[in-house]
Amino acid sequence: MQTLERKKIENIDFNVDLAQSFGVYKNSTEYSLLDYASSVNISCGFHAGDPLTIRNALLAAKEKNVVVGAHIGFHDIQGFGYRQMELSDDEIEALVVYQVGALMSFAKTYNLEIEHVRPHGAMYQQAAEDFNFACAIAGAIKKCSQWLVYYGAAGEVTQKVGEYVNIPVAQEVHLEKNYNVDGTIDFSRKDAENIFGSMNRLKNLLATSQIDNVAGGQTIIEADTIHFSNKIANAAALIKQARELILPVPVNYKNACKSGWVD
Repeated sequence: MQTLERKKIENIDFNVDLAQSFGVYKNSTEYSLLDYASSVNISCGFHAGDPLTIRNALLAAKEKNVVVGAHIGFHDIQGFGYRQMELSDDEIEALVVYQVGALMSFAKTYNLEIEHVRPHGAMYQQAAEDFNFACAIAGAIKKCSQWLVYYGAAGEVTQKVGEYVNIPVAQEVHLEKNYNVDGTIDFSRKDAENIFGSMNRLKNLLATSQIDNVAGGQTIIEADTIHFSNKIANAAALIKQARELILPVPVNYKNACKSGWVD
């Protein structure tokens, strides 16, 4: 298991969601974050995203020259993917491959490539807490392409999934979430929508790779990407201020820097 240490973070990705609409249900705020992100997660039609919405999101991402990823979820339009589902490994594989494959094909029509996959809502939470479930998702992603990066909640589960499935992973941090002492998210607590607190958390994370936890202490955490949710009322102001602290770069660019391919 990887031993974490305090260190300064030189490169980090900012990711946001797009195509979080379906039919008459429209999201009018998501594009306000696009100018400040380095990667986007585009819904694939299960929890959100109709064909025209997906097309528009892909074209917007291309125009802004940001990395595109697939935002996969449970097939739950009415609940927008926030309801837990008990599925077999075969069902998990099928729904992941269906969604990722659809977006990969859609993207190719605009000369775009999908670089990562991020679970949504209830799927994201279950993958953060259940190693076997996360492995099923990661294994299905790898079947689509061995080069796709699996975006998961920072912590031991995501790290071990990357090692076990042999898939590149990006460990994700949220500035508004509450973190346990072991670095996992406490999903039972309400998100904090305080820009001052979030910016202080980001400054500390960038300087020391630590995040404040619910016990009042600090936990060292691996951070490859930060998710900025447009569900948060101050999301646009938060990501704008965050970009003033550090210029975000896509995960694969960061990996290239680590490997020595980029100076």
